[in-house]
Amino acid sequence: MLRTDLPEIITDTLPGPKAAAVIERRKNATPSAIGCVYPVVIKRGEGAMIEDVDGNKFLDWVGGVGVLNIGYSQPEIIEAVKEQADRYFHGMFNIVTHEGYVSLAEKLTEIAPVKGDKKKAFFANSGAEADENAVKIAKAYTGRPNIIVFSGAFHGRTMLTMTMTSKKAYTRKLGPLAPGVFRARFPYYYRNPEGMPQEKALDYYMQSIRNVFEECGAPETIAAMVVEPLQGEGGFIPAPIEWIQAVRKVCDQYGILLIADEVQSGFCRTGRMFASDYWKEAGVLPDILATAKSIAAGIPLSAIVAGADIMDAVAPGTIGGTFCGNPLACAASLKTIEIMERDHLAERACQIGEKVSARYRDMMDRYPVIGDVRGMGAMIGIEFVKDKETKEPAPELTAAVIQNCASMGLIVEGAGTYNNVIRFLAPLVITDEQLEAGLDIFEKAVKMSIN
Repeated sequence: MLRTDLPEIITDTLPGPKAAAVIERRKNATPSAIGCVYPVVIKRGEGAMIEDVDGNKFLDWVGGVGVLNIGYSQPEIIEAVKEQADRYFHGMFNIVTHEGYVSLAEKLTEIAPVKGDKKKAFFANSGAEADENAVKIAKAYTGRPNIIVFSGAFHGRTMLTMTMTSKKAYTRKLGPLAPGVFRARFPYYYRNPEGMPQEKALDYYMQSIRNVFEECGAPETIAAMVVEPLQGEGGFIPAPIEWIQAVRKVCDQYGILLIADEVQSGFCRTGRMFASDYWKEAGVLPDILATAKSIAAGIPLSAIVAGADIMDAVAPGTIGGTFCGNPLACAASLKTIEIMERDHLAERACQIGEKVSARYRDMMDRYPVIGDVRGMGAMIGIEFVKDKETKEPAPELTAAVIQNCASMGLIVEGAGTYNNVIRFLAPLVITDEQLEAGLDIFEKAVKMSIN
């Protein structure tokens, strides 16, 4: 049964002959700019496993880049979608009310850690749309034109969100960019300025925000600060709790809204339903939460949650859209959340994370090319360097590890400002046996890449 199988490569080459033919067709029919470095053409998926069209079996540690926390082809979700499909596929929420949308909004306002006694939620189709709508809401509520984002951030590929995104490789030949987006330094403690004592780091990163106020936009012009509780594309860097507490104080001081971008970190990935639940435990709540990816087990859906007073400041007709909150997606999301809560997937994420982190740290002690291991729950980054003292990034080695993993049936993906981090985003339904097999492959790939 694929759901419990282990990685197995049966073809002499990767991609195999059938996969190679489809990949060639892809090259001829789709833009090369989309990019793909993996020799895999999926035939079916179950749990944390993929079978390709040639019969090779791969363990997936990417999960559609964080979309499949609950795994491929969860039977109860399939049934929920089929049941909804038997009734109707589509009902635009701007035109007709469908109960699935209302029920999901009620559920998210119950579980999302957002400021306010009364909350409201609405839906879009992607993470970028969720982030963009969160900014629109903040501007509508505050009446202010500008926002602050951070180094290392990734927020999407729309005109606004690619401006918000730090890595400007995503904007090549696509300017001019959106106005009113200012950038401060995100606390990347592993790469603090050389010689800086750790006890000075918080002041350094907070001064970066004050510099924005001085050099870019006065605080009374800032509608929101947008923060990933754990940066994804930036290299799986957790926002330190002491920093987010300080950021919350600055926001409160100047009437700035705090937006948590939980597109990748939401839905049990970090050991809580949302990563900002850790903020809540430390006495901090965001004003707006944007989330997507694993919300609906692979059907396109994203959500924005905020206090009712913030939501109701938005002018009629300025939010919503044709496919936003599609009935099939809402049905999948309601069942996804039910299963996550029932099967304690947040706790499972902590168990997985402990095993992976322990193995990675053991490897860090033994391999001089591993500079740092960090993360929250089962959202873990491992950073590769050429030298532990200089911390010079090792992107070529990282790329080699990714390819060597794939050759042995393990799919992993890179990240990081310097393209030298490998992310762990395996479905939370991965079996213990699969996890150990994947860790063995990963270490073998590191050894192969060094030699």
